[in-house]
Amino acid sequence: MTPVSLTIDGRAVTVEPGQTLLAAARKLGIDVPTLCHHEKCTPSTSCLVCLVKVKTDNGSSRLVPSCATRAEPGMVIESEVADVFEARRTALELLFSDHVGDCLSPCHRICPLQLNIPRMLRQVDDGQFTEAVAHVRASVPLAGITGWLCSSPCEQGCRRGVQDSPAAIREVERFVAEHDSPWLPQVAPDSGKSVVVIGAGPTGLIAAHDLRLNGHRVTVMDRRDEPGGSLWTEVEAGHLPSGTLAAEIDRLRRLGVEFRMGTALGGEMSLGGLTSDHDAVLLALGENGKTQAKDLGLTLVPTGVKTDATTCLTNLARVFAAGSLVKSMRQVVRAMAEGRSAARAVNQFLAGQVVQRLPKLFSSIMGKVSPEEVGKFMVGPSPVARTVPAGGANTGFTPAEARGESSRCLHCDCRSEGHCALQRYAEIYHVDPNRFRGERRPFEQHLEHGDIIFEPGKCILCGICVQLAEQAREPLGLAFIGRGFDVKIGVPFSRKIDEGLQKVGRECVEACPTGALAFKEDYVRQMQGFSSEGRCGRGG
Repeated sequence: MTPVSLTIDGRAVTVEPGQTLLAAARKLGIDVPTLCHHEKCTPSTSCLVCLVKVKTDNGSSRLVPSCATRAEPGMVIESEVADVFEARRTALELLFSDHVGDCLSPCHRICPLQLNIPRMLRQVDDGQFTEAVAHVRASVPLAGITGWLCSSPCEQGCRRGVQDSPAAIREVERFVAEHDSPWLPQVAPDSGKSVVVIGAGPTGLIAAHDLRLNGHRVTVMDRRDEPGGSLWTEVEAGHLPSGTLAAEIDRLRRLGVEFRMGTALGGEMSLGGLTSDHDAVLLALGENGKTQAKDLGLTLVPTGVKTDATTCLTNLARVFAAGSLVKSMRQVVRAMAEGRSAARAVNQFLAGQVVQRLPKLFSSIMGKVSPEEVGKFMVGPSPVARTVPAGGANTGFTPAEARGESSRCLHCDCRSEGHCALQRYAEIYHVDPNRFRGERRPFEQHLEHGDIIFEPGKCILCGICVQLAEQAREPLGLAFIGRGFDVKIGVPFSRKIDEGLQKVGRECVEACPTGALAFKEDYVRQMQGFSSEGRCGRGG
């Protein structure tokens, strides 16, 4: 049979007769989004995120689902134009209008340093303390400090508080930070650039850490004799052990951060001299530095030093500013978050890139849950009350106490977070998940299967699992149940999910585009063969 030739986005491509526009686009390496498409299944065209534009001879055009439209000779297709982008975004937003679930847990979203808290709690619950150290330190480099001083905004969002009391997240983080581990993050190769950070408080310290990880030579200068800045007032008040602060500073030194203490700006140590000797200067002088800023030639506004909100640049070339020098902040963790943002800006500047703020992590938000819905979350987590350290608040958790407290986590985050096609395309297409949002349906989760969790509120009725179960000759399988707006995926005859998926549970999870079907354990661990004998690791 004669091959079919067509054009997509101005590029010629040839496919076999009967192949779809989606196959032709993929042959060219064009990423046309799909949610309801699976190679082993017949097209359902239910999600409509794979739309492309077909141009006709008379100059008109139409949008068609590429997964089900056969390629025809001479077709001219556009896949990346504005109206296609907008149509795909609308299709995604319509799917989110009835989506019941959070991509990120409330505690994760609230954390200023974006620590994936549920993952930390699961690692500790499993006794994976070394893994927990690496995970926590990647987001919270100075976790020893925040474990004592963080104001715990994350606990305000913890849904366990609806049931009894929030998980003791800060205390678990402190336990992880104090776990004896030689782990240090990997430092990038030498960039050839040098940065001086003025101010050794929480903003300056975390900025120095992140800049060093990017391979820059980093020097921290401060007028005090010891690093720590405003953190020393917490030491003196007994809220932070001096040994904890010293240990965190030692970690920075082991990473290669240089400290020059007892050195103040002014006189021979001028900003002009520093910018001559270094590729960038970051000012993190704290609240008290505002009185000095004007003498340094910096422009002031009522809140402090004036900076560009995106780049953190001041009015002086190659001079950045962050932290309480720019705007007052009372929480240590937020000061650290500002230091991280400034370090990102400096790093992009040194790399010759367009300086951009770190985009906010996308997450569908389920919102407030009722006590009845929390009761569904409570199936599995430990029912015990919040743990209080037996030795008192200043002693911290023992390993057994940390594991016990971590087992109280309700696992509000999506088990497929980071592996969910719906989330990935929502980020690409700048989706507003609330654009068409109405009153949501109640939260549900089905846990009868040994390895798999089924959350109907995340299902987009793509039918992939239905077809895969049918192809595998599952005794019961899955089916579309109901009619019209009430249709849903379920097991026939009101049976349970473990009866419906006896053979292809793993395959259905891997094919599910939204995390409606997901492994109860972390996705990555399941994919690495974490399952025990007779469970999903053997195909069921």
